[in-house]
Amino acid sequence: MSSLFGTMWMAVGAMLTEQAALDVTANNVANLNTPGFSRRRPVLVPGDVLTAGPVDFQSGVKLGKVESLRDPILELRIQEEYQQQGQLDAFVSAMSQLQVMFTSSDGDIGTRISNLFTSLGQLSTDPTNLALRQSVLTSAGNLANAFRTTAQNLLSQRSNLDLSVGQSVQQINQLTGQIADLNNQITSLENVGNDASSFIDQRNVAIGKLSTLIDVAVVKTENSITLTTANGTPLVAGNKSFDLDTQLDPSGVQHIFSLGTDVTGDLVSGSLAGQLQVRDQKIPGLLANLDALASALATSLNAANAKGFDLNGKAGGDIFLAPPASGVGAAAGMTVSMTDSSLLAASSDGSPGSNGNVANLTAVHDQKIVSGQTPTDYYAGIVFNVGNDVMNSTAESDASQLILQQLQDQRGSVSGVSLDEEASNMIAYQRAYEAAARMVSTVNDILDTTINLGRY
Repeated sequence: MSSLFGTMWMAVGAMLTEQAALDVTANNVANLNTPGFSRRRPVLVPGDVLTAGPVDFQSGVKLGKVESLRDPILELRIQEEYQQQGQLDAFVSAMSQLQVMFTSSDGDIGTRISNLFTSLGQLSTDPTNLALRQSVLTSAGNLANAFRTTAQNLLSQRSNLDLSVGQSVQQINQLTGQIADLNNQITSLENVGNDASSFIDQRNVAIGKLSTLIDVAVVKTENSITLTTANGTPLVAGNKSFDLDTQLDPSGVQHIFSLGTDVTGDLVSGSLAGQLQVRDQKIPGLLANLDALASALATSLNAANAKGFDLNGKAGGDIFLAPPASGVGAAAGMTVSMTDSSLLAASSDGSPGSNGNVANLTAVHDQKIVSGQTPTDYYAGIVFNVGNDVMNSTAESDASQLILQQLQDQRGSVSGVSLDEEASNMIAYQRAYEAAARMVSTVNDILDTTINLGRY
């Protein structure tokens, strides 16, 4: 190796190595904007030490490997935050749509309750006035319609969320199948000593997308990964994926099954969990609250009307259709059963001009008829809780977004491509290549001179 040919061989090896390093740099620059790309770094190592008699010679430089710069712990932390962000975003989106149903407007339940009691107050001034009586029935009808509309909108929103749940499950199955295929490709390459960095980056991107949909726990094996939910439901094991399935329950909504087991209640994060939280907890809770309020109002106003007498001197009948004994469905089925305004029992003694029983009707406004609260206070509590859920979850979502951005910035500092750094590396590799090329040229000139010595 101490010969000119050895020097030539060493210089050519250096040129090939620096060329490979330049290729790595070019690949980094080309993937500057590729999502999830982890920059590569050529690891140059001294060549093998060769012995010629009593002297040891270095054989130059060689490319030891090309390594991808990534922080596995940071990747896991980003995936965890994706799960949190996905759950919060889905929850805020769904709850914001519900909030619209309870915002103060001319048609909301709270306004309709106030209008009904206002019309009763007006009736007390002239209990025989048919126009004022009709105004009471109209207000009662508007109130019943507001309850029915709100209940129907809640049910429609629940159906929409149910469709979203089915779509999310399909997306999850597509991603787990993709991750299983990538696992297979990565294993095949690494088993024969080849670089699988590109496929690992693709797998990390796919896991990130999956994390926004469902809670994911990543278990690293020798040269593959296993994915489960936080509660152990299998999603991917090596090159095999486990599809989730959906089945309708008796109430008509889709439950999620894995290998025959219902895992709907086990999902804790990701957008799927946010959708399920609103579909299975918030909306049923709101419907139950509306049912309780509608049932209490209808029952109390019917009872108050029964205490008095109508224009014909007869005992008052029901204003509203009697709600179910259980109260379930009272909001969706609230209906004014009284069609003749003369049947309103304004009189307390049977005389047409009496307004004594109107006081019993208007008193319902201030009676604690539902959960120890007045109707308006109870409804205000419903509105407050919806708004509070939206406000708190929005604040949490904003905080989560900031954390996620910080984590992504940290990832960028480790794995992201810096054009300045790549330009600096390119210059260094280029100069090393040029120096090696000059060495080849110099040795070639020396050899040429040596070979042609005999001609002179």
